[in-house]
Amino acid sequence: MNRRRTGTLREGRYKCAPVETENYLLLCYGYIELNPVRANMVAHPAEYPWSSHRHNAVGQTDVLISEHDMYRRLRLDESTRQQAYRELFKTQIDDLKLEEIRFASNRDWVLGSDYLKQKIGE
Repeated sequence: MNRRRTGTLREGRYKCAPVETENYLLLCYGYIELNPVRANMVAHPAEYPWSSHRHNAVGQTDVLISEHDMYRRLRLDESTRQQAYRELFKTQIDDLKLEEIRFASNRDWVLGSDYLKQKIGE
């Protein structure tokens, strides 16, 4: 039974780009969690069932989520951290940043400063 495919079932689907944590991680959180909104699947990121938004922005416990240090550094206590996270979603990601994230993830390239790109050898 030949289905005209090669390799594993998920060959070519997984995209991975190294991210410069300090400048881009929270931007990537916003990008990922707003994808279902941009695709008109939901009106708000918390409505998407596979989103971490409810955990990060509201405090709904999800045992599958490991909080990143950058997220924890938003604020000291949970309530103000969640408020700071919600603030990230009050402004849209500008088109240039969206394109930069898409470009890096689709090509498995570094998402970060020119210095980091040069250091990694991209």
